[in-house]
Amino acid sequence: MEVLRLGLLPYKEAFERQLLFVEKRLKGEIPDTLLLLEHPAVITLGRSGKKENILNSNKIEVLEVNRGGDVTCHFPGQIVGYPILDLAERDKDIHKYLRDIEEALINFLAAYKIKGTRIEGKTGVFAGKDKIASIGIAVKQWVSYHGFAVNIKKDISVFDSVIPCGLKGIKATSLELLLNKTIDLKEACERVAREFIKIFGN
Repeated sequence: MEVLRLGLLPYKEAFERQLLFVEKRLKGEIPDTLLLLEHPAVITLGRSGKKENILNSNKIEVLEVNRGGDVTCHFPGQIVGYPILDLAERDKDIHKYLRDIEEALINFLAAYKIKGTRIEGKTGVFAGKDKIASIGIAVKQWVSYHGFAVNIKKDISVFDSVIPCGLKGIKATSLELLLNKTIDLKEACERVAREFIKIFGN
């Protein structure tokens, strides 16, 4: 598996790049690839999203996108991962794919001594009752795109504009808020990559 770190990239540009990688993966021109990056502040609404879950966009760009899930936010200080994987080589099991992404993120949090958990019926990873990582995927001819986002830095105020993932009563949190200390984003990105490769790299 190849891991590419793209830095800070506007959402639309990253989406176009994903589509290019999907086409290359379908043609067998590239191996399974994980794109890791950050986005400028943006609110995205997935296929099952409800606009009433956007409380106040506060001039933040809002985009309707073709991933699964409801509303979420991206912003600098959040690690976003877009796995471009051939799921035809992984038993074409989307449910297992989602659970495996959760497992990689739970293991990532464990490296910081944070207990990440699942809540039945709610895709993503939680710390207690608060959501720290969101997952929303799409698949084209069994090649995956879109992916996951895990909150690292302390400022997650963009989430004040939405009901995260449409889950009323659920708040967002981040690694820095949970640990009450500064986290090196580059190091965190490397740890995400390592945990992802442990599960998907074979």
